[in-house]
Amino acid sequence: MIRSLATTLFGLLTLVFIISCSSGKHAYKNGDYYEAVLTSVQRLRQNPDHKKSTEVLKLSYQAAVSFLETDAQNQINANANFKWRSVVQDYEKINHLYEQIRTSPGAMKVISNPVNKYTELTDAKNKAAEEVYEAGVQAMMKNTRENAKEAYYLFKESQNYSPGYREAIEMTNQAEYNATLRVSFDESNASRENFSIQPAVSNTQRQFLKFYSSAEALNTKDPIDQNLKLIYRGCMIPNAPSTSSSTENVEQDVKVGEKTVNGKKEDVMEKVKAKVTIYSRSLAAECSSMIQITDLKAGSTLINNQVDGRSNWQYSWATYTGDIRALSNSQKELVKKKEAYPQRDDLVNQARQNLLNNLSNQLRNFYSKY
Repeated sequence: MIRSLATTLFGLLTLVFIISCSSGKHAYKNGDYYEAVLTSVQRLRQNPDHKKSTEVLKLSYQAAVSFLETDAQNQINANANFKWRSVVQDYEKINHLYEQIRTSPGAMKVISNPVNKYTELTDAKNKAAEEVYEAGVQAMMKNTRENAKEAYYLFKESQNYSPGYREAIEMTNQAEYNATLRVSFDESNASRENFSIQPAVSNTQRQFLKFYSSAEALNTKDPIDQNLKLIYRGCMIPNAPSTSSSTENVEQDVKVGEKTVNGKKEDVMEKVKAKVTIYSRSLAAECSSMIQITDLKAGSTLINNQVDGRSNWQYSWATYTGDIRALSNSQKELVKKKEAYPQRDDLVNQARQNLLNNLSNQLRNFYSKY
């Protein structure tokens, strides 16, 4: 058993190895020299003397470095926006190849002096930081929320290239502040129930969106853009469930024995009859609320909707008279069940949860465009 498992495992590893070597050669033939190098280095890390991987690495490494160096130089000489991003990516790839080869003894035997671009990468990152920082400043000057969002990500990118670059941290914070939509939130309860729909607001929190309670909105110096009003109107549930029934006469031919006719056995059938009554009982709870969003600057109503939450309980069972063998399998299952009544509190709680989910979804859908 152990020998069989070991043989199977060895076969699988061999198959993976062969496929990987083929994929490296395939990548080289398709001009993906970078991927060909990585695949070959990985194979040589597992088997330092693998012939095919050695050949692919010899062919692909210089081609990969040459391609990346040329692309980086072309970007430097170009007059394109964000050209230093591409230069950084090219130099990072060259350095990644360098690090992979240096940690693979088999690859080091093939490429004994891999190229690195650490010095060039440092300079490119500084230029990329400046490039995206200036683009962020230009975006901020357009003075719109969407441009402030753009600026936020550009300033964050600048910090990734060069941590602490100029005032990138302060500018990131300012861009986030400018991009944030601020909404004052009022909740009211028009029912006698002790229930809050405020969690629907909490579920909507995300970047560039901030909710203030009424008290917070009065005390803050931040500009408030919108007002959100949520009104809980309560739940309705009938005093008693609705029950209906239907009665059906059923019959089946059933085997009751065997007999021999002309030397052959035949089934003896008997017709059995029954009367089955199927009962269906249902009850529904429905909770409702109103949602209103107002643009405070324009004084216009952006949304004014009723949002509901509903839960349903349904149950069926059956009784019969006569011969049970006349019933279908589904009817027999219903006969096994006893009469039951719903748990009203559970229904109401589920309806409230569905209401919160529907409110959260509507708020998220609405604010997804901001």
